[in-house]
Amino acid sequence: MAHGNFTRVTEFILTGVSERPDLQIPLFFVFLVIYGLTVTGNLSIITLTSVDSRLQTPMYFFLRHLAIINLGNSTVIAPKMLINFLVKKHTTSYYECAIQLGGFLVFIVAEVLMLAVMAYDRYVAICNPLLYMAVVSRRICLLLASLTYLYSFSTAVVASSSVFSVAYCSCNIINHFYCDIAPLLALSCSDTSFPETFVFISAATNLVFSIIIVLVSYFNIVLFILKIHSSEGRKKAFSTCVSHMMAVSVFYGTMIFMYAQPQTNHSMDTDKVASVFYTLVIPMLNPIIYSLRNKDVKAALKRYLTNPCCSFKLM
Repeated sequence: MAHGNFTRVTEFILTGVSERPDLQIPLFFVFLVIYGLTVTGNLSIITLTSVDSRLQTPMYFFLRHLAIINLGNSTVIAPKMLINFLVKKHTTSYYECAIQLGGFLVFIVAEVLMLAVMAYDRYVAICNPLLYMAVVSRRICLLLASLTYLYSFSTAVVASSSVFSVAYCSCNIINHFYCDIAPLLALSCSDTSFPETFVFISAATNLVFSIIIVLVSYFNIVLFILKIHSSEGRKKAFSTCVSHMMAVSVFYGTMIFMYAQPQTNHSMDTDKVASVFYTLVIPMLNPIIYSLRNKDVKAALKRYLTNPCCSFKLM
């Protein structure tokens, strides 16, 4: 494209989940309910694991941070998405788009890493219970959480900066409901090889690294559980990690479905469905998964609803 005849983009237009006018209001209420449940569920997990004295273990420390990540991921996407259902012009400024992409990358990378950290936590708790509080001490928990956020923030800054370092010319219609990398780079009128290469290597490295840690952790957990002679002991050991296994399966299943499909079958409509799932649906499901399958969380919620003043103490 000749660089002498173009208008530099100052704002983008988001096509949204659907361009059908008759679906805008129904979709608004559907996603409003989903976001409402996400906020309520994750704030409940954050509150319970912060103030209940019985939930001050490494497992619930990491669960609290997963809830923070899920809440952040949805909040970066959902409010703008809900507003666009109600207005005719679905515009977002250049810098607003960059901030949204950066925020999304921070939380999605943090979730990939936090799920790996939680798998390691379950491995130590089940396979080395006597050393658990020493190996996964509060200092180690804070270090792992800090490194997760630092790495995800650094990755997001480099990735979003590289995406917005390329030129965007006349076309400014993003075929998505938020500012994502692939539909943005599709609009560029300059060479996109660097951001595409960086994003591919970074995403592949993060995902493979996380999956390896999860698989190795649960492989060792399964081997350990099979060595337990009593059925009650096996059941107790398995019950401590079943919630995390469910959350991991849903999240990685969505990621694999999105990125492992052949390019010939790849479409932006498929990307939109997958994106709705891991930016809005999974953050809504995680609190449900962890509360329904976890006796400690259910007991803490019951104590809070019954007698919030006497059952809790601030930590």
